[in-house]
Amino acid sequence: MSSQPAPRSATTPRVSDWITTPVTADLLRGALDVEHTEQGVLPHRLPARARAQCADALLAMAEAQPSGVRLVFRTRATAIELDALRTKNAYRGAPPRPDGVYDLFVDGQLTGQASVTGGNVAMVDLTTGTAETRPGPPGTARFTGLPDRVKDVEIWLPYNEITRLIALRTDAPVEPLPESGRKKWLHHGSSFSHGSDAASPSTTWPALAASLGGVELTNLGLSGSALLDPFTARALRDTPADLISVKIGINLVNSDLMRLRAFVPAVHGFLDTIREGHPTTPLLVVSPLLCPIHEDTPGPSAPDFSSLSEGKLQFKAAGDPAERAAGKLTLNVIRDELARLVKQRAADDPHLYYLDGRALYGEADFAELPLPDQIHPDAATHRRIGERFAALAFGTDGPFAAARA
Repeated sequence: MSSQPAPRSATTPRVSDWITTPVTADLLRGALDVEHTEQGVLPHRLPARARAQCADALLAMAEAQPSGVRLVFRTRATAIELDALRTKNAYRGAPPRPDGVYDLFVDGQLTGQASVTGGNVAMVDLTTGTAETRPGPPGTARFTGLPDRVKDVEIWLPYNEITRLIALRTDAPVEPLPESGRKKWLHHGSSFSHGSDAASPSTTWPALAASLGGVELTNLGLSGSALLDPFTARALRDTPADLISVKIGINLVNSDLMRLRAFVPAVHGFLDTIREGHPTTPLLVVSPLLCPIHEDTPGPSAPDFSSLSEGKLQFKAAGDPAERAAGKLTLNVIRDELARLVKQRAADDPHLYYLDGRALYGEADFAELPLPDQIHPDAATHRRIGERFAALAFGTDGPFAAARA
């Protein structure tokens, strides 16, 4: 894939020492589609057919943010540079969001972290619901001083920035990494699964759980967009997987998308579609984690503008508990229905399982590690959820225990 290098330098390589390797699909894992644009290679976490069926801007942003996507290759390089054009979100009146992080793994060990500068800024005004994009230049993530031996390299891309990959440079040739032979875990969920406020891309709770479970992750956690969309179900159906989990609930409440009458058939249809492609694959349905503002109060969620004026972005529940009688959804309503529905289906589907999300994050956890903005977990909470999920799903008696065999 690469031309031969000039003699290598003992220090930072000279321009003449660099080899540029095209970023192609065989160097990427965790993406369902790769788009070649004028500004670089854009990994997508939904296929083109799915993207064409929904014009929602939030979904377009979420699926193009490469949570769980990583560059993987084998090389002897001691220095790596990755040019990228990021699109970073910002909220008018709120503190700047942290820069996205690139995690570098060498032979399975976290070896370095970097960020890129510049890039586009998508400025969102929560008071008006409008957004504008301010263009900026590409930046470069650099890793140097790597061990001078043949090694397997993974670069986990930022979960919170749309990332166009422009150029991969190394001071030694690069070749694709063969399949690891590990089981493939396919997960779908909300911003909790996407990454929310995790410290880095390899420390979102699904990434941590995958590491502890010894599996290869494809993360279809889509911030604000776990809405039982049929095109998402078809993407899950058509993606190779040995293990599947779907976390259902919080986005349906905080978007106030549907009522109970629509919810139950929609879940059945979502699971039916997945089963068309994976009839006997272990399939774990995870109900909502604790979110006190929506346990018994319907959505929608709304920004708390009083806190925004103080430089804090927080949310509140804007629904009325009395509306539950008219079929409005709350997290407790959804948990009850999912538990009943999975029990009903499991009579004919022995590979279908249910996990109450409060086993991952419940009342005692909220008392110790509250949700900073009332909805999203922070870095410490991601770690706890990942460890809990690994123990419950991949443990001896868990639905994914066979993955450890």
